[in-house]
Amino acid sequence: MSLVTTIADVVGEVATRPPKRKKHLPDRVLTAIERQENSSEILIKLIQITIFALWGVLYLLSPKVETRMLVAGIEPVPWALASYLVLNIIGLVWAVRRGLPNWAVYTNILIDISMLMVLIWSFHIQYGQPPSFYLKAPTAFYIFIFIALRALRFQARFVLAAGLVAITGWMTLTAYVIFSDPANTMITRDYVEYLTSNSVLIGAEIDKIIAILFVTGIMALAIARARILLVQAVTESAAASDLSRFFDQSVADQITASDHKIEPGEGVRREAAILFTDLRGFTLKASHMDPSEVVCLLSEYQKKIVPIIQKHGGSIDKFLGDGIMASFGAVGPSDTYAADALRAIDEIVAETDTWETHEKLHHIAGSKVNAAVAAGPVVFGVLGDESRLEYTTIGDAVNLSAKLEKCNKEILSRVLTDQQTLKIAEQQGYKKPFEFKAMSKFIESVGEQLDLVVLYKSEPPVKEAA
Repeated sequence: MSLVTTIADVVGEVATRPPKRKKHLPDRVLTAIERQENSSEILIKLIQITIFALWGVLYLLSPKVETRMLVAGIEPVPWALASYLVLNIIGLVWAVRRGLPNWAVYTNILIDISMLMVLIWSFHIQYGQPPSFYLKAPTAFYIFIFIALRALRFQARFVLAAGLVAITGWMTLTAYVIFSDPANTMITRDYVEYLTSNSVLIGAEIDKIIAILFVTGIMALAIARARILLVQAVTESAAASDLSRFFDQSVADQITASDHKIEPGEGVRREAAILFTDLRGFTLKASHMDPSEVVCLLSEYQKKIVPIIQKHGGSIDKFLGDGIMASFGAVGPSDTYAADALRAIDEIVAETDTWETHEKLHHIAGSKVNAAVAAGPVVFGVLGDESRLEYTTIGDAVNLSAKLEKCNKEILSRVLTDQQTLKIAEQQGYKKPFEFKAMSKFIESVGEQLDLVVLYKSEPPVKEAA
C-alpha cells in the first residue's frame, strides 16, 4: 500500500498545485470548466451504454451450458446487464439536464467496476467451471477501459478512484478463488500448468494488480498535468473572448494568434483607407443631458454603426468619445480597401436617415452624423511600453481623414473625401450611387489646397439621371 500512497500523494500534489493564473478563477471560467467536465460525463455515459449494449449482444450469442446460474429460477446476468443499461441511461439524462455532482460520479465508478467484477465472477458458474476459471477471462481487460473513461473528466481523483476500486475488486476475486474451497486452492507455481489448466498462479494475479496500479498512477499523473493546461486554456479562451470586446475582432485575433510575444515598435506598412465619424453638435447637446443618457445614446449609436463598418471589412481602431476611427486594409491587407470604406459610408448614411423616428437615436439622425474617408499608405503597429501596449494606425491618411471630417461643419457637408481616394475606390469597383460635388479648397490644418469630393451634403442627395 506504500506504493499506492506514494502515487496518490504525487498526483494530489500536482493536481492541487495551482498554475500562476489559477488563483481566484473568475466564476465564468469555473462555469466554463464545469461545462467541459459535464460534456465529458455525457460522452462517458454514451461510451458506457455502448459497452454494455455490446456485452448484452455477446452474452446472447455466447454458448450456454446446462448449469447456468439461477436465482429463484431467474438467470441474473441478463437482468443485471439490463439494469445497468437503464441506470446509465438515467445517468445520461441527468448529465444532460443538470450535470452529475461529484458523489454521483464516485457512485457511478463503484457501480461500473462492481458490475464488471460480478460479470467476470459469473463466468465460472455460467460455463460450469471452478472459480479460478474467471481469472483468465479476457473481459478483465475492460478494467482499463473503465479507468481510461474517467480520464475524460480531466480530474485525477476520478481516475484514482476507478483504479483503486478495480484493484480492490480484483483482489477480492482472487481471494474468493483461493479461499472458496480450502480443500483445493488450486494454487500452483508452474507457469505452464497455470496456462494450460484452471490452476492459480499468485504471481500472475499480482502482476495484474501492479499493471492496474501503474496504469492508474500514470494516467492520473498525466490527467493532473493536463488539467492545469485545461484551466489555463479555458482562462485564456475567456480572456480572448473578453479581449475581442475591447479590441476589434481582427486585432484581437492577431494578439491571440501571435506566434511570439508582441513587443512595442512592431509595425507594417500598408495601403489602407481611414474612416472617421463624428456627431455634429453632440458635445453641446450632451452637456444638457444626464450622464447615463449620454452613455446610453453613444452605446446605441455604436451598436448601429460598428456592425456596418465590420460588415464591409473595416476594423475599429478606437472610439473617440462621440466619434469612431476605423481602418480598411490596415490590420490585414486588402485589394478593395477604399471601395469598402465608401460602401460602408453609403450604408451608414442610409442607416442614419432611418433614425428620425427612432426612440433613442432621433437626436442624432441624418446629417448630424458626419464622416470622412482618406486613403493612402499607413503604418499599422504596436505603440507603448512593456506595461501598456496599443495597436493603432498612423500615417498621412489618418491625419487627412481626421481633418476632412472637421471640414464637414465648415462646408455644410455630411461626408467628405478627396478625389484621389474616390479614384482609387472606383478602380477597386466602387460605383457611386449619387452625383458627387467636386471642389477645391485650402485646408488650413493641412496647409495646402486639396481637391475634395462632397459625398453627401447636409440635405438629401439627388440621384443621377438614368
